[in-house]
Amino acid sequence: MRLTWLGHACFCLEGSQTILIDPFISKDSLPVEPDIVAVTHAHADHLGIAAELSKKTVAINEVAKYLRTKGVPAEPMNIGGSITVDGVRFTMTPALHSSWLEDEGMGFYGGAAAGFVIAMDGTSVYHAGDTALFSDMQLIRDLYRPDVALLPVGGRFTMGPAEAMIAARYTGARLVIPMHYDTFPAICQDLENFKQTIERTTAIRVRLLSPGESVELGPEGAGE
Repeated sequence: MRLTWLGHACFCLEGSQTILIDPFISKDSLPVEPDIVAVTHAHADHLGIAAELSKKTVAINEVAKYLRTKGVPAEPMNIGGSITVDGVRFTMTPALHSSWLEDEGMGFYGGAAAGFVIAMDGTSVYHAGDTALFSDMQLIRDLYRPDVALLPVGGRFTMGPAEAMIAARYTGARLVIPMHYDTFPAICQDLENFKQTIERTTAIRVRLLSPGESVELGPEGAGE
């Protein structure tokens, strides 16, 4: 499986299917055409162009119902549930964050914020969504054993690097890729100490990707 960070919390997973997560990106900038879209929560920097893409979209019930009003073939689910779409297994996990559909006047509640464990081609990727640190990340480790963890580190709106160091250990993933940072000034971070500390004190490896950069993943979570 090839994993590409497209900036902010947007990732592309390419394997037997092409999955786009949190499509906060212009359609003209997409490197591939996705088969499936996954949305962690309703905020505009995560919902992004999901309605415009109009692909099979996995999202929490409220967001899925909203997207269906836009003609999107959305698959509703909820935290703790799993669904298989075209051979790809999506499990929705908790996230500690807010969620608001912001593009309709004053906006309205967008259901709970969430994360996903996505299993495809023998590899399991945990996209934490926007979240604070929470101790039940250890249950995600015990239940789903992700190979790779995509963790927000920007601070202010999510956990920052100090909390994400603990989250990295809680998830049990062998590879951690930071996200949701450096998009705008309020969430700028220098992550060299984050990477060095984790790799010095644990067996976890950290990859600091640039937008558009990819890693090749296998069942052992190794990024080449």
